[in-house]
Amino acid sequence: MITSHKDLKLWHESMILVEDIYKIAASFPKEEMFGLTSQIKRSVVSIPSNIAEGAGRKGKTEFIRFPYIALGSTSELETQLEISVRLGFMQKNEDIFKRIHFIKNMIAKLITSLNNKDANAL
Repeated sequence: MITSHKDLKLWHESMILVEDIYKIAASFPKEEMFGLTSQIKRSVVSIPSNIAEGAGRKGKTEFIRFPYIALGSTSELETQLEISVRLGFMQKNEDIFKRIHFIKNMIAKLITSLNNKDANAL
């Protein structure tokens, strides 16, 4: 049973992703600071933030909305990174994309678990 978002491996993995993305975004062109760089940072921060917010809600009915938002943020981030590669702001980093897919799978498993009638253990 989780008592805090910090009990979730998903939250820890997404926090590592935040650190990695911030390091990558630091090398983006300065003129993108309020454009793509800002959007990428908001997307990646949204992932652990929504997991934490959901875990802080009462019951699975309130919790479940937030992993769906986090899942959307992972897709948004993935698209923004692909755009960054196409624009030449970064090299394609397979490790980052693998981490994103790993996190997406973890979110999907959390959603499945929360949708399960026996999810009271969460």
